[in-house]
Amino acid sequence: MASHGVRGRSGGRPTLEEVAARAGVGRGTVSRVINGSPRVSDATRAAVEAAVAELGYVPNTAARALAANRTDAIALVAPEPETRFFAEPYFSDMLKGVGSELSETEMQLLLIFAGSDRERERLAQYLAAHRVDGVLLVSVHADDPLPDLLTQLEIPAVISGPRSAAEPLASVDSDNYGGARSAVEHLLSRGRGRVAHITGHLAVYGAQRRVDGYRDALREAGHEVDEGLIEPGDFTEEGGRRAMAELLRRHPDVDAVFAASDVTAAGAGQVLREAGRRIPDDVALVGYDDSAIARHMEPPLTSVRQPIEEMGRAMIDLLLTEIADRRPAASRGLERHQVVLATELVERRSS
Repeated sequence: MASHGVRGRSGGRPTLEEVAARAGVGRGTVSRVINGSPRVSDATRAAVEAAVAELGYVPNTAARALAANRTDAIALVAPEPETRFFAEPYFSDMLKGVGSELSETEMQLLLIFAGSDRERERLAQYLAAHRVDGVLLVSVHADDPLPDLLTQLEIPAVISGPRSAAEPLASVDSDNYGGARSAVEHLLSRGRGRVAHITGHLAVYGAQRRVDGYRDALREAGHEVDEGLIEPGDFTEEGGRRAMAELLRRHPDVDAVFAASDVTAAGAGQVLREAGRRIPDDVALVGYDDSAIARHMEPPLTSVRQPIEEMGRAMIDLLLTEIADRRPAASRGLERHQVVLATELVERRSS
């Protein structure tokens, strides 16, 4: 008669430790497989799944959550107003990647906005009650207190783009520096000599790195960097309009613009057309993100593609690993995972 499962050594239900011993792996690896973490090799996953089947191990989700103080929920926190979150393709693509990766697990996703002081206070109280197992932070400025609060509460967290080169939290980002360099090098290769840059919000480290890439590309091509051709923006369409108007006022001879986002480039393009400047004949234009906006502009926008959905999936991957390893930060040392994904320049008719 076929067996319907193997009793554990104690005669009761098989334990997680017994599954680990049968598979020849650690307890944490078994947890990763059960929780659906992608950070497990195919061979290891197969060994754990075989041990689970042989022992008849059934995860007790409720008991596991209580024992580990687990909620089986994570929060995606955006320190931005809801209107901006849903208006910009970057956030929707990030959410798409997060959702697709999380759909392979039993974890629930909470979307929380913290764009005002009141919302931040409510969020702090919510997190202090440990109602989620981990947090994804997107669009974080350098002075944002939320990452430090998460560290203080010892809540696993992954941030989309570090706040600085010394970011202590796990982070996932694209190569902002390299992407900006490729944009400027492309414009210079087209014979443009007065290349301006409309920045993103400079409290965001990624925006700072794009400025660094812009400057270095000019210097290495033998061009002097004119700081007057760098105009602060904030990643928004209106910010692009304001910055472009100011650049034309100061430098009417500008013949190329690298904008820190496609949305910003769209605003800049409106001002150029209103001023009678043809794109790309008079002024070449390059954006960043390679969103749907880039493809639908007229002329279609050359843009730096960053793999935003892949970034969202990588953030979930890292967060599940952080949740599975809940040792206090002090015992883990200072090492954190920093993932940087490659960018690609997509050439279209705007340049």
